[in-house]
Amino acid sequence: MGGPKMTSSHYDVVIVGAGAGGGTVAQMLAPLVSQGKKVLVLEQGPRFRDEDFTGRELDMANELYVDGGGFLTADGTMTLAFGRGYGGSTIVYTGTSLIAPERVIRQWNVPGLHFDDLERRSRKYLTENNVHSLGPDEINDNNRLFVEGCRTAGLHAEQFPINVRGCKGSSLCNLGCPNAAKQGTNRVQLPNAERQGVEVVTRAEVLSLGERSLQVRVSARKPGEKGTDSEWPAGDHEIQASTIVLSAGCIGTTALLLRSRLPALPPRVGMGFTCHPAHILVAEHAHPITNDVGHPKSFFVDRAEAEGYVLETCMYFPFITAKNLTGFGSAHSTLMRAFPRLQMILVLACDKVVPDNRITVDANGKAQVHYRFTPEVIRSMVRATRSSARIFFAAGAVRVHAPSADPPLLEATDAHRIDELIHERHFLLGRISVSAAHLMGGAAMGRDVSDSVVDSWGRVHGRPWLRIADASLFPESLEINPYVTVMALADRTAEGVLQDLPEMNPN
Repeated sequence: MGGPKMTSSHYDVVIVGAGAGGGTVAQMLAPLVSQGKKVLVLEQGPRFRDEDFTGRELDMANELYVDGGGFLTADGTMTLAFGRGYGGSTIVYTGTSLIAPERVIRQWNVPGLHFDDLERRSRKYLTENNVHSLGPDEINDNNRLFVEGCRTAGLHAEQFPINVRGCKGSSLCNLGCPNAAKQGTNRVQLPNAERQGVEVVTRAEVLSLGERSLQVRVSARKPGEKGTDSEWPAGDHEIQASTIVLSAGCIGTTALLLRSRLPALPPRVGMGFTCHPAHILVAEHAHPITNDVGHPKSFFVDRAEAEGYVLETCMYFPFITAKNLTGFGSAHSTLMRAFPRLQMILVLACDKVVPDNRITVDANGKAQVHYRFTPEVIRSMVRATRSSARIFFAAGAVRVHAPSADPPLLEATDAHRIDELIHERHFLLGRISVSAAHLMGGAAMGRDVSDSVVDSWGRVHGRPWLRIADASLFPESLEINPYVTVMALADRTAEGVLQDLPEMNPN
């Protein structure tokens, strides 16, 4: 006897992915339901309940992140962190909400894409998701020390606007807010879309695309897994769709396109991958500081244009902090025992598109990310580390841990030797723990099939029924957290769907 019969269905629009892009498109297209259209969102991860967010690091990482946050580049030199679930990476990021720099959008030089339009759409979502600056009484010691250190070191610290409502200062943003305060798409756009009749199916992995069709595998919830059961029965499903919008994130969207082997896809699929290579720096103070209470990420220093890096305040949990520290044994243990006294800064390099950095798939269709650290990226990370060390010491730290220093633990008496001790020759890939979020590119916008995968409205060249609405659209690094920009571009993609849907499905 054969296996269970594959079920078949038809929808007017199917959206693949329920993150910043997918949630935005779903809400924008929700009014179609009242017009008799069927709109479906497919999400590979689960729908989490409020009580699932326990804040326990080793418990939550495997539930919220692909590969537990340890997805490795092909050569194993960098881990990539991206979320999965109802809300995508908006579940696990800190809520920082910035409008794209005008100079970056102008440099993209995408015909039909203008900064004024992108800014207008971005501001709509800043309002919708309650983005605002935290008050002085909500700033913890880690952030306050960063501002003080920047002022003394001659650097300009800016405050992050944050998308929270009723924040209780748990500092658990990266593990899913346990207080429902963070206003990601899981709290705003997706529920609004569902209230209007959009159907969302979780634990639904899209295996491949055909011509206006998708092969989908729905998985049952395993014993002990967090989240709810899928809305559909477990098994394989074939879905026909007049329009398909891919919003599975930079890695997911690009890998799906590559493994589907649709004929005559634009040849640049998978090319142009960028990210923000990052590592955590810590400094020990003589007294305890509040870091693991309060909002973790309230300030940043933007040196992207001048020196190729951004510094952000941060709070990382003990396991992540431990793996970012160099060394073993008693020295490592001593620094970890100082955890209540650690100030932290996240260093992010702003890379550029280079031919070697791209997304491919292996023989099983699994995504592989090829990434080469260019000399300029390494220089940027070293410059950022030097600036962070100056901030730490200016804020009163007694010692600083800098992975690209020799020795990696600098005492306050070394403050005048920072440029000498922190150097590119000590930046040894494979020995320094480098991770990256803010994954971008792989299906970039542009003029035509010769230089891009889609146009400025997210339409795949040569396939007007296939759209993209996530960070894979970016033709170059955005140099900031991409969340708001993804929503603005998804808003454009959805508007294009609304305009073109009658032609896609005249019935």
